[in-house]
Amino acid sequence: MTTPNAANAANAVELDGKDLPAHCPNPAMPLWSSHPRVFLEFIHGEAKCPYCGTAYRLKPGTVVGHH
Repeated sequence: MTTPNAANAANAVELDGKDLPAHCPNPAMPLWSSHPRVFLEFIHGEAKCPYCGTAYRLKPGTVVGHH
């Protein structure tokens, strides 16, 4: 049996620098599962949507630019 955190990590949406700033719901999600758009803050390369719980992860080597 896998823990919920392990399951989320395995199913995480991987993003790279061109996808930033990232938001949820993402364009690939079906319309019926929509919720208010939230922009994600990546801490240690990972983020989780506070509404639906979708896990997001930056691809290895992704450089996050600062404005």
